[in-house]
Amino acid sequence: MSLGIFRAPLRVSFSARHFSSTSSVSARLVSNQPSHTPVSPVSQPSNVPVYLPLSQFLPHAPGTPRARSKVVALDPTVFSHPIRRDILHACVVHYRDSLRQGSASTKSRGEVKCSGRKLRRQKGSGRARLGDAGSPMLRGGGRAFGPKPRDFSTKLNRKVREMGMRVALSAKLRERTLGIVESLQWPGEKTKGLLERLHTLSWPKVLFVSGAEIPESLLRCSNNIQGVECIKAEDLTVYDVVLAKRIVLDVAAVEWLEHQFSKLNLTALASLPSLEAEQTTATEVLP
Repeated sequence: MSLGIFRAPLRVSFSARHFSSTSSVSARLVSNQPSHTPVSPVSQPSNVPVYLPLSQFLPHAPGTPRARSKVVALDPTVFSHPIRRDILHACVVHYRDSLRQGSASTKSRGEVKCSGRKLRRQKGSGRARLGDAGSPMLRGGGRAFGPKPRDFSTKLNRKVREMGMRVALSAKLRERTLGIVESLQWPGEKTKGLLERLHTLSWPKVLFVSGAEIPESLLRCSNNIQGVECIKAEDLTVYDVVLAKRIVLDVAAVEWLEHQFSKLNLTALASLPSLEAEQTTATEVLP
């Protein structure tokens, strides 16, 4: 009888090499919207920019062009990265570990307040042998192997954390839950007005990310709305991106993220198509 030959399935792994934290590429606005058929950002080559129309955050004023007539050219290494669920999981666990206080503390039998006298003699009573009143078996005694203050934070390489941000942003763009606006300035000062606008846009839960200081009017109006948060780009974490239902970036935030997490070098930048020419690719239009 012959024995069959079993072959192990082929496993493809991705390496996290050649990451850079700086880039000279920034988000650029194109006046005319691409006229060709939109394609998914995941299927694009790594050297082709991802084009995304702007979202209409402010109510449209009659006689003015709509926001979607302008398109933002996004860095493909930041917003079109292959999806890695394992990297996202590692980044989320790393962030949640750092949030733990680690302040739980109990007293051992040597720390509880009690006498060191032996409670009863060793033999002759017919009962179990006992030591002092601090025994963990007795009520009011110490805790055996109880928790002590400790640091629960774990170590994760910087390149893995940077890759996690690229994967998180790319996943949001692929899910069509990432929008870009030209500015986060909100004209009103009433919470009701912002709430009605978010209801019109179907944005019940949204995370606004600003590349500079958060506008005071937007911060004041959104403080009392559940599910709406504002954060600066430099304070954004992978956990924030994964947890948010929808993310809205301004152009300054896009430029900051590309400057921090882009992997394009000068050679790749020179090979990119000119933004003044007619565009050949675009992503799906977001509201």
